Amino acid sequence: MVERANRFFRQRFMPGRTFTSPADFNTQLVDWLPVANARHSRSRRGKPSELVGRDRAAMRALSPVPPEVLFRNTVRLPRDYYVRAFTNDYSVSPGMIGRIVDVTADLHQITVTHDGTVIAAHQREWARQLTVTDPAHVAEAAVLRQAFKQIRGYRPLEAVETRDLDTYDDLFGTGQVA
Repeated sequence: MVERANRFFRQRFMPGRTFTSPADFNTQLVDWLPVANARHSRSRRGKPSELVGRDRAAMRALSPVPPEVLFRNTVRLPRDYYVRAFTNDYSVSPGMIGRIVDVTADLHQITVTHDGTVIAAHQREWARQLTVTDPAHVAEAAVLRQAFKQIRGYRPLEAVETRDLDTYDDLFGTGQVA
């Protein structure tokens, strides 16, 4: 039944329309629904607007506590300091690389926390496969990268005595080898 409803919206509502945002989509849908619900449906034997009352009488009451409508994920922050939510990558403070972080997303915002402290917050992007980067995270990564290079600086090798290998020849009695 759900697939038929989706097909109905795809074939009757979507063609020829463009949307600038989710709010624009919802506004156009709200304007279109009274027109669609006033049409007589043969399969339902009536107009959807008239059949709603019968359906509501058969339904139970909603829960007094509304459900939480969130995307949640717990991940170890990788070396590239990005987390993925809804096919998009969002930057996180690089100081948290290697730590377990909680990613929470709602309709408007992506929030990344570590032990209850917010370490990144981005406006949710609705396009797919984007990389959203906070310039502060890039600057912090550059500082950490420079500090890492200084810590791992190369020390000159200390001079170590080189042993004469003829000592081993004398020890084993093999004599001088060319």
